[in-house]
Amino acid sequence: MSANEGSLSDTDLSALTNFKEYLRIPSVHPDVNYDGCEAFLRNRAEILGLPIRVFTVAPKKPVILISWLGSEPQLPSLLLNSHMDVVPVFPENWTYPPFGAETDSKGNIYARGSQDMKCVGIQYLEAVERLMKNNQKLKRTIHILFVPDEEIGGLEGMKLFIESEDFKNLNVGCALDEGIASPDESYQFFYGERPIWHVWIHCTGTPGHGSLLHDDTAGEKLAVVIDKFLARRAVEKKKLKDNPELTIGDVTTINLTSLKGGVQTNVVPPELTVAFDCRLSVETDHQEFENWINEVCSLAGPGVFVEFHRKMPPNEITTIDNNNPWWGFFKSACDNIGLKLKCNIFPGGTDSRYIRQVGIPAFGFSPMNNTPVLLHDHDEFLNEKVFLQGIKIYCELLPALANL
Repeated sequence: MSANEGSLSDTDLSALTNFKEYLRIPSVHPDVNYDGCEAFLRNRAEILGLPIRVFTVAPKKPVILISWLGSEPQLPSLLLNSHMDVVPVFPENWTYPPFGAETDSKGNIYARGSQDMKCVGIQYLEAVERLMKNNQKLKRTIHILFVPDEEIGGLEGMKLFIESEDFKNLNVGCALDEGIASPDESYQFFYGERPIWHVWIHCTGTPGHGSLLHDDTAGEKLAVVIDKFLARRAVEKKKLKDNPELTIGDVTTINLTSLKGGVQTNVVPPELTVAFDCRLSVETDHQEFENWINEVCSLAGPGVFVEFHRKMPPNEITTIDNNNPWWGFFKSACDNIGLKLKCNIFPGGTDSRYIRQVGIPAFGFSPMNNTPVLLHDHDEFLNEKVFLQGIKIYCELLPALANL
């Protein structure tokens, strides 16, 4: 128990207990077992007296839905999305066991998923429970969704569910999904995200003995490719440095992530391959970027070609202006409780992209301020006060949106 817990209400203590129980379920990649999450969520739904449905969109990939029926269920519903899976851990680099959900003297709860994003799933449920106990009446139905496999792209999670009749029958009007922590008093808010391109450049050339100076080697071509990609990376990095108004989501990021080829040091290989993770800004012309990649391959020499392991089309962006009433009510609710929002393009990828692709507005928002960004990092933690404050925030946001 932390020093803070002795002064908390029974309601808050119960919320912390539920959060820690969920964190202790090791729904970790690779080969995630979601049975523990499903059992936990079935129990929570039973306690809340809310219906729960489990859809199996792919083998061993449950999509779990808990619903609170509104007084006017014919209205488009509000979807509250979170994912159950978490990224791998390296326990030797953690101060506390990564699935122990232990709390230090400052009230920091250490566990994989404490920020990304089991906190938000529990905050949804706890906020709904408090609203129900206060006899709050909502016009629109609220669907609380727990999906698998977001951390590996959601291809057998949200993507398949979005394409199903079960999703269409939910009649979703707006969705909330994950954001990231903010190290200062403000709260991060996201209305779009960058398309992901995973690019492999294959450089073939003359093989031979490592003691000779062959022409047209794979290594020479590889050097040209790397030089050109890193030069464009430097331009984007300078944009970010020169303009303090920009965030990482406003520029195109290019990172060299893998090199393959060669058998031993005295053999010149017939092929070397380099991989780049590219996240294209929403302003980037996709055809121009692809043409540039092909030009780099041509400049590097014959036998150099590109292979796209992932090549997302331009992502839909949710408008945050007077034409979107969902944004207006979200912003007004935040203003009423004194929340300062920083509106950005999300730097990574979330399941929101699938929601936006079918024309549904989606907001990325995790109510965590004064918190270091630790998603996917060692010693991931969330302070219990920040977690509990997030529940109170959702208690204001959900009625504002569900009564729109």
